[in-house]
Amino acid sequence: MFQKMTLQSRLTSSFIFMGVLVLGVATIGWNGSNRLSQSIDTLGNNSLPSVAGLWKINEGQTQIESSERLLFDPNITDDERQAALERVDKAWKQIEAGFQQYEETPRGADEDRLYKQFLQDWDSWKQAHQELLRMEREFRQLNLSNPWEQQAELLTQNKQTPDKIAALNKALDLRQEMDIHGANREEPLFEAATDSVLKVIDVNERIAEESIKNANQAVNQATFSVLAGIIVGPTLAVIFGIYFSQTIAKPLGEKITGVVQRIVSSSTEIAVTVAQQERTATQQAASVNQTTTTMNELGAAARQSASQAELAAAGAQQVLKLVDGHSSHVSTTGLGLSLKESVQQMAEEISRLSEQTSQIGSISDLVRDLANQTNILALNAAVEAARAGDHGKGFAVVAAEIRKLADQSRKSAERINGLVSDVQKSTNSTVMAADEGTKTVEGIVTAINNITTNSQQISLTAKQQAIAIQQVVDAMNLIDQGALQTASGIAQTKAETQNLSETVLELRQIA
Repeated sequence: MFQKMTLQSRLTSSFIFMGVLVLGVATIGWNGSNRLSQSIDTLGNNSLPSVAGLWKINEGQTQIESSERLLFDPNITDDERQAALERVDKAWKQIEAGFQQYEETPRGADEDRLYKQFLQDWDSWKQAHQELLRMEREFRQLNLSNPWEQQAELLTQNKQTPDKIAALNKALDLRQEMDIHGANREEPLFEAATDSVLKVIDVNERIAEESIKNANQAVNQATFSVLAGIIVGPTLAVIFGIYFSQTIAKPLGEKITGVVQRIVSSSTEIAVTVAQQERTATQQAASVNQTTTTMNELGAAARQSASQAELAAAGAQQVLKLVDGHSSHVSTTGLGLSLKESVQQMAEEISRLSEQTSQIGSISDLVRDLANQTNILALNAAVEAARAGDHGKGFAVVAAEIRKLADQSRKSAERINGLVSDVQKSTNSTVMAADEGTKTVEGIVTAINNITTNSQQISLTAKQQAIAIQQVVDAMNLIDQGALQTASGIAQTKAETQNLSETVLELRQIA
């Protein structure tokens, strides 16, 4: 069943088991500590205060009994009597404190029964004691500290008087009554009260002994539980830790290994794609550089064609002026020869212009071929970017822009071809007009006008060629920038691929 659980469920179960184990050990320790605390509480708050209070009562009662015996001494002095009475008062204060301390402690049923019996015996003894003190005070008021000695003295000296005899007899009777009261009543009640308080003390001592016994048992059980927890707890923790680690770590390692293999495969494929894109970008850059060089040459040729066309037009204007100025002497041989030479020179210039225009057409064809090649490379880059997935999105955008620029270059090349065709047509017309001028002088004015018009058209066309060529150069520069951006993106992808490879190595170490 544990094998079918998910990784999260396994980890949760492991921690729950360890928590239950720790809770069990803690519960055992808490139970022993609680029992020990109860025993200590019974001793500290019940047995010991009860025994201490009862011992104060018993000790005070003993001090009172001792002081009473001193008060019965016929030879006691007034100072000794006063000291004895003070000890009695002090003993009563101690007894009151003992009762207060004992009354604050809880009592069981058996102890409460014994305590009530003690209170009855105590009250009886207390009344007998107070009665005895009353007799003692009355005896002291007679000022006959030792009536037996005074009676013997009166009999010896024969100084008996009725008043003295009456006082002496009263003192003797009171003293006898005190002795009888003390011996027959106060002392038995004292013994009964002492026995009662000792019984209550004995109950509390038994409770204290039982509490001590329970405390010792609690300590022994707690010690045993702690030792068992120390031995059994870590042992079980180690056993189940090994079991859980094997059931969790092994599947986790297998999963991590699988993930690592998939990452390695993806990383290898990305590396291949990046290498292909890098080669494509390099080819694009080389094509762009070649196209830029060719277009620069084409621009120079176009500017030279425009200059030669302007020279041809100027020559035609000059011939036209000559014709206008010497129209009446057109039949003369000198003028005819001069005009013929001028026309022949113009024909030669226009022939060279036609050759250069043909060269411009060839260069324009080369530009068109380069644009088509750039377009093909851009398509390849887009395909490789699609294969690279998310890492190739930036390359796909750059490839699309390169395709647009390649289309613009192709269209500009086609436009240049059209302009070159127009120039060639105008040039051919000019050459034909010049040839006809060499054959006949009668139509020279018309031919010169045609030459002028065609030359102007050639100049205008050449200027348009220069503008179109400049546009192609600008497009090639943009393509060059796109190729640089592609190369930069490829470098960044290489770095990310390297980081991915390092991550794979770390995952392999973990697995």
